[in-house]
Amino acid sequence: MLTKVQSFCLLDLDAVAITVEVDIARGLPSITIVGLPDNAIKESKERVRAAIRNSGYQFPSQRITVNLSPANIKKEGALFDLPIALGILASSGKISSCALNSYAFVGELSLDGKIQPVRGAFSMACAFVKENPLGLLVPKENAKEAALAQKGQVFPCQTLTEVIQFLCDPLLIKPQTMSPKQVDHEKSCYDIDFSEIKGQARVKRGLEVAAAGGHNILMVGPPGSGKTMLSKRLITILPDLTQEEALETLKIHSAAGLTDPDLTTFGLRPFRAPHHTASDISLVGGGTIPKPGEVSLAHNGILFLDELPEFNRNVLEALRQPLEDHYVHVARAYKSIKFPAKFMLVCAMNPCPCGWYTDPKKECHCSPQKIQKYLSKISGPLLDRIDIHLEVPSLKASEILSSTLAESSASIKKRTSQAREVQLKRFHKTKVFSNAQMGHRQIKQWCASCGETNTLLKMAIDELGLSARAHDKILKVARTIADLEGEETILPEHIAEAIQYRNLDRNLYF
Repeated sequence: MLTKVQSFCLLDLDAVAITVEVDIARGLPSITIVGLPDNAIKESKERVRAAIRNSGYQFPSQRITVNLSPANIKKEGALFDLPIALGILASSGKISSCALNSYAFVGELSLDGKIQPVRGAFSMACAFVKENPLGLLVPKENAKEAALAQKGQVFPCQTLTEVIQFLCDPLLIKPQTMSPKQVDHEKSCYDIDFSEIKGQARVKRGLEVAAAGGHNILMVGPPGSGKTMLSKRLITILPDLTQEEALETLKIHSAAGLTDPDLTTFGLRPFRAPHHTASDISLVGGGTIPKPGEVSLAHNGILFLDELPEFNRNVLEALRQPLEDHYVHVARAYKSIKFPAKFMLVCAMNPCPCGWYTDPKKECHCSPQKIQKYLSKISGPLLDRIDIHLEVPSLKASEILSSTLAESSASIKKRTSQAREVQLKRFHKTKVFSNAQMGHRQIKQWCASCGETNTLLKMAIDELGLSARAHDKILKVARTIADLEGEETILPEHIAEAIQYRNLDRNLYF
């Protein structure tokens, strides 16, 4: 007897409908799974066999063939366990096959029949179509995540037995309801705060500008000056995600299996800090079956690279395209894939291998050749793509011993949020969410300069040897400074401050 069960397969960040066809015929007892399954799917026959038996049903001693259609799509993961088990039970006459036609199913089975969570439930719920008018059955841990898609009814299930009972009586399980506004958590609840940082007023101002406009930033300073501490607290002053940004981020994290049942991180900007031993594939994405890398997991958030020169040169160069285009293009023989990568790049580094090159109190023992070799790991084109360069000096004794609390993250966040609201209104008809994401046309429209501002820009280009890209970066940063000040036009003082954030263009280190 042939039975068809509707399911979904995660393909990149999106999901595609898969029909699980199960046929039971006479012959020696066996299970054959076809349709380009990976090893996890091939092993599902043992999990399904044990789950059916431990749920109180007899496993058929016949020849079973399972086809995952369409057969030309590579499938991976254990999410087909539940539809395969239901198909076997329906084909053997243990349950009615008619009830299966109204639902789609995803879930991994434990040997005792419990249903385990899967990756990509949100994408699968987004792909929910009219062929499944009544609902999608997912593991209980994935129910809230899938319900956020609001594409149809989502039913949480915990065991194979519960699913079988639900097919007989659909009132046993209530559909999960959830909307982005219902997710209840305190977005500003961080255990770190800007008030804990002593001194560094100029650096804090630079970070505020970066947060308001979503600009990339590089901090250079000796060990212990607070670069890492500042970088980790930058997330606390970033404006809240819009609903569209939050759902984009959820889709990526769902596909990577990084969501939790209570959605505690939904609506919070991601903060990714890979170790300097990371490979280029782990950073930008890829693999035999392409998966998103750290730059995509940091989408709409922060990618923090500490000890920047310690990363391999080829890893850093791989960042150039996503920094410019805001996506990663992974090309394979069978398909080309685009992963979104709109992130703030936050970097920290020492000025030399020993770290004391710019410190007035400690002597640097590095030779000029050693310093040059250390700094040459960071190419000019990569530096050109970083909007703000900041020098982080070592703290004075009076600053370290001071008991005065600095301005809190909440206070700074009010200003950055107001500036970001201005930007969202400005770009409301586009896919641009911040000044840093502006294209050339938008720069010409919203960053027009004349008179004294043109004179300042001309002097900066001539004396610092700025590239066209660096010129655009200065205009973007100046536009953000103007937004923070509540100015509709860019004034000369805004341009002057933006130029001051190009330390490395003045050959202070390089």
